[in-house]
Amino acid sequence: MWSNFVQYCKDPHLVARIQEFFGVEIHYDRQNKSKDDCSSRSERNGLNKSSFQSINGCTPQENEGTIKKRHNKVLQSSDNDASTTAKEDKPYTIKNHFWYYLFLFGTQLGDEVFYSTFIPFWFWNIDGAVGRRIVLVWAIIMTIGQALKDIICWPRPQCPPVVRLQSKWSLEYGMPSTHAMVGVSIPFSVVLFTMNRYIYSFPAGCVAAVLWCTLICVSRLYLGMHTVLDVITGLVLAILMMIPLVPLVDAMDYYFLTNSWALSALVVMSIATIIYYPCSDKWTPTRGDTTLVVSVTAGVHIGAWLNFKTGALSMPQVPPPYNIMWPSYPMFGRMVLRTILGFCCVLGTKAICKSLSYTTICAILRVNSKELMQSENSLENKNKILVDLVYKYIFCFMIGFNTVYILPNVFTMIGIERPTFYTEI
Repeated sequence: MWSNFVQYCKDPHLVARIQEFFGVEIHYDRQNKSKDDCSSRSERNGLNKSSFQSINGCTPQENEGTIKKRHNKVLQSSDNDASTTAKEDKPYTIKNHFWYYLFLFGTQLGDEVFYSTFIPFWFWNIDGAVGRRIVLVWAIIMTIGQALKDIICWPRPQCPPVVRLQSKWSLEYGMPSTHAMVGVSIPFSVVLFTMNRYIYSFPAGCVAAVLWCTLICVSRLYLGMHTVLDVITGLVLAILMMIPLVPLVDAMDYYFLTNSWALSALVVMSIATIIYYPCSDKWTPTRGDTTLVVSVTAGVHIGAWLNFKTGALSMPQVPPPYNIMWPSYPMFGRMVLRTILGFCCVLGTKAICKSLSYTTICAILRVNSKELMQSENSLENKNKILVDLVYKYIFCFMIGFNTVYILPNVFTMIGIERPTFYTEI
């Protein structure tokens, strides 16, 4: 029984039926034709396995990215000739644009852009105490999910019959769906950590969290990025992990604020997670994404600890629960200023960290930074892996640190601070 259920949920045809239900017309004849055309063009240009070594001087063990680079000039003319045909022979047609744009938005709720905007906005404008807890739960669940992907190594749904409406995460493996795990961890953490802190309708919060989670999960099926089994597994794993994590993180937050040894252990664990991250049989962006997650978490907690250590952060005069304060016009104006100024600083931090990290580490490794930046992502390209991981760690650590420590101090100096920021423990 369970075996049949697993096979049914793993079936790519089920994903294709879901896509068709939401208005994606799949042209199976064009999919097959496109696949055949690709194969024939590859054979004409010497891309078949038997001719790798004889034509290109490549051994079968050589990295696929290197082979593709060597074929780039040969393939360019064929690809240009076929580009017009490829556009006309798109293997799907969007019949319902409402679902298309809704699910494009939904999938962004589990993306780097969302993390980079949601987390700072929450700290600057809503509640720092809840923010620290959300970030820690998100980091633990996301890290475990990303690591499992490169351990299990299950591919994404087969195309055809599925059509891939988005290719951004195509290089990653599919099991489990980390979007589904984020769809549980972030919205339900918001509800669970605010229900005893603020006075609002708990059922309404749960409904909002369920809708948020559902939108993310269905978007991954609609875009052809996951099987139903990937999504279900991600949901179940996240729910099981949150049962012990939520009370544990709630208790540990004050300990991280007041105990430098606990904070040091958190930073060491974040670095160890990157160093000892499980390796798969091909390069995937999951290790870099995990670096983003753990470094932001480390930066946030270092910043909060420094606020507490310097005496800026103190206990609130009135204990929770609190009434939700809806912003007046002056408060709303200050919120907009904080957000605009803060995000400009985030973008500046990224540019500076990337430039300095690449320049410094490439000088140490004695390699050209511009060439390394443009080089192929592969397991063999050790220098680029190292530089990328260091850059992402420093950049995302600084985002977390600036969000909680530097920028709130700047906001205070120019008079646009949030009054309760330094009382949120």
